Amino acid sequence: MEIKHLKSFVTLAEELHFGRAAQRLSIVQPALSTQIKLLEEELGVRLFERNRHSVMLTQVGAVFLPEARATLHQAAHAADVARASGRGEIGRVRFGFVSSVLPHLLPALVRALHRRLPRVELELKDMPGPDQATALKIGQLDFGLMRLPAVIPGIQTREVLQETFILALPGEHPLAAYDSVPASALAQVPVFVLARRYAPGFYDELMQSLNSHGVQLQMASELGEFTTMLALVSAGLGIGLLPANAGRALPANVISRPLDLGSYRATTGLAWVDLNSAVKLTVFNLLNEIL
Repeated sequence: MEIKHLKSFVTLAEELHFGRAAQRLSIVQPALSTQIKLLEEELGVRLFERNRHSVMLTQVGAVFLPEARATLHQAAHAADVARASGRGEIGRVRFGFVSSVLPHLLPALVRALHRRLPRVELELKDMPGPDQATALKIGQLDFGLMRLPAVIPGIQTREVLQETFILALPGEHPLAAYDSVPASALAQVPVFVLARRYAPGFYDELMQSLNSHGVQLQMASELGEFTTMLALVSAGLGIGLLPANAGRALPANVISRPLDLGSYRATTGLAWVDLNSAVKLTVFNLLNEIL
């Protein structure tokens, strides 16, 4: 049965007057009569009792009315979904992220996307940059938030965040006496750092910056997560070197001090391979606004 016939039936059932119903539908009265007749013939039932003076729903028509309304509602919903999908406002987007963006950048991103695109489902995966790159290439991720630089064939990146560095210290550590710790103060101090295999570009640039300040860093341990680093610092097992946002939520017994590395900053970037769907393009354009 045709949607227009259902619309005509519902409108006539509400008005119980051919003239008023035809006016609401913006058609002439004979056309409305024809549509109702065609619908009744298709269903093999009478939906209305009508004479020269009145129009009334039959018992069958009264039963059919809520079903017809539900069908029209579902048809309107389907059309809305199709149009919204074409505009990139409905769909699923898979994000990879490094855990250090959890305290600030990721929550701000999720709030903005949910507010502006409430029907876009976000699938979030905590994973190191190299793993994100692999997932992006094989189509298991749509976007990644990873440490830069990350020069990887086939993957595009855009800088979204720059951070200074901090030292995470046990509360009574001698370096806590500094308001801002000079890089030279690390010369003889074993330090926890993020392992190179989790962010090679980030690691190499950090070491180059320290070398430019005359510091050959002593490694206490190379770790996979900044959260693990902070837990070890909290246990009094050493000090940690990390980007400022990764130290926004410090555990008990841990304090932070800025580390002076001059103009050098840690950089986080948005990474992607292509924008080959409406929802990916819409999300990308929104990310460009908010990041």
